[in-house]
Amino acid sequence: MAEAPVPILMYHAIAAEPNDATRELSVTPEAFAEQLAVIGELGFTPVDTAALAEGWRSGRPLPARPVLITFDDGYEGVHRHALPVLAGHGFAATLFVSTGWIRGAYDTGGGLDTMLDWDQIRELAAHRVEIGGHSHTHPQLDQLDDATLRHELTHCREIVADELGTVPASFAYPYGYSSRRVRQAVRETGYGQALAVGNGLAHRRQGPYALRRVTVRRSTGIEEFERLVQGRAIARTFAGDRALTKGYALVRRARQVRRKAIRSRV
Repeated sequence: MAEAPVPILMYHAIAAEPNDATRELSVTPEAFAEQLAVIGELGFTPVDTAALAEGWRSGRPLPARPVLITFDDGYEGVHRHALPVLAGHGFAATLFVSTGWIRGAYDTGGGLDTMLDWDQIRELAAHRVEIGGHSHTHPQLDQLDDATLRHELTHCREIVADELGTVPASFAYPYGYSSRRVRQAVRETGYGQALAVGNGLAHRRQGPYALRRVTVRRSTGIEEFERLVQGRAIARTFAGDRALTKGYALVRRARQVRRKAIRSRV
């Protein structure tokens, strides 16, 4: 029997009044609570990213109807609004932090809204939230030279380990983009698995460093959310997003070719 795909939900800010930079990818606290209630009602079992990858790697069975709840960047609302709901259901989740955006000693000032601090992240980790890496300053990793890429990956990993006493096992690519070179660097840095976006269900055959996620945003109504978590009508829901992504990918490739041509003339 074919192995069932797994929905991996990608959240960002959980906020009643987000700023303009995070509004589109934010979810209200009320909507988030309603969405997690649907997950419970449908009989899904939330697991974290490391547990999914380890299950697929080892061949050990996963819980019935696994689902992943993930958060990117490290917005303060994950602690304020999402944690009480997660804890109330007893759900696991994964938070991917851009360490240079987290309030504290390493803060680069690049955060797009009010960000978590390390005490809040420690409290999240104590309540079944896996803490993963999301780079240090949230750049487009495939646009970096090798040395800068390695620094973004290793500095993030070292800071999380220093702050939490646990080396992060999982990674999520900023903006969802990666390349073979980036995936190889993530693996060599020591991350065991990594998540992209792709707006599709995750399958073992995607490999541990290119697992797809489904975007949950402010405009996601509860009926649409129910379809997404069950893997129904995903292609239709994100058809416009895929067209934009393909167009942007062409622009990015053109920029890379132009930069290489300029460097070759210097």
